[in-house]
Amino acid sequence: MLDSNILECITPLILTYNEAPNISRTLEQLTWAKRIVVIDSYSTDDTLDILRSYPQVEIFKREFDTHTLQWNYGLEIVKSEWVLSLDADYVLSKELIEEIKCISPQTDIDGYFIRFEYCIFGKPLRGTILPPRQALFRKSKSIYIDDGHTQLLEVRGKQDILKNSIYHDDRKPLSRWLWAQDRYMLIEIKKILETPTQELSLGDKIRKQKYIAPLIIFFYCLILKGGIWDGKAGWYYAYQRMLAEILLSIRLIESEKLNKIISKSTQYSLSTNVK
Repeated sequence: MLDSNILECITPLILTYNEAPNISRTLEQLTWAKRIVVIDSYSTDDTLDILRSYPQVEIFKREFDTHTLQWNYGLEIVKSEWVLSLDADYVLSKELIEEIKCISPQTDIDGYFIRFEYCIFGKPLRGTILPPRQALFRKSKSIYIDDGHTQLLEVRGKQDILKNSIYHDDRKPLSRWLWAQDRYMLIEIKKILETPTQELSLGDKIRKQKYIAPLIIFFYCLILKGGIWDGKAGWYYAYQRMLAEILLSIRLIESEKLNKIISKSTQYSLSTNVK
């Protein structure tokens, strides 16, 4: 049981949309929380029924537009000083919960980064391409901003990183994963094409090359991140990430071709009008 002061200071905040395969495992590791705020984007599966079975969960519905606006809407509803922001497929490890118990509400730290262990069908992998995420933070010092298909949390103040991990364990069907990835890639392409090359990260500079990025990410996950030692789960993860990059490359090629066609059409129209 967490110290009562900690219970009063931390509110888990979760975004959901058709997360029935995942949300129970996430909530089972949050039984210590007095209040859990969930922002649901009008789920059509059993997500809402599962959420209602947990008495400390409060559900707020909002039509999804961007992750940034969805998270900031959730922050407005949170009443406690501290927020623990979680996706619906994030499962806190027991070690992480114990570590959080030891945090004093009077600490001079304003935000904590938390590492991830990516899971394939429940099996944690040796490595992941996911960077640590700032998931535990003071509400009064924080706001979300856009960053490609996802969001970044800006915390004004001192920051630290916790030693233990969150399990990223998504068990939704492949069809849903493909739907989400394609939607994300459209937003990522906008970011890549509109950002000056010198301001892009190394990863996005590689992505901009289109044809080699999927192969690079495959070998990065399989070899450099040690996926080959995870057996079938490691190969699955490498194929999964390569498929995501293939989708981005195809969308990037398509976008560049369409922009050229539009540009030529515009030039032709202008030249015709001049004549």
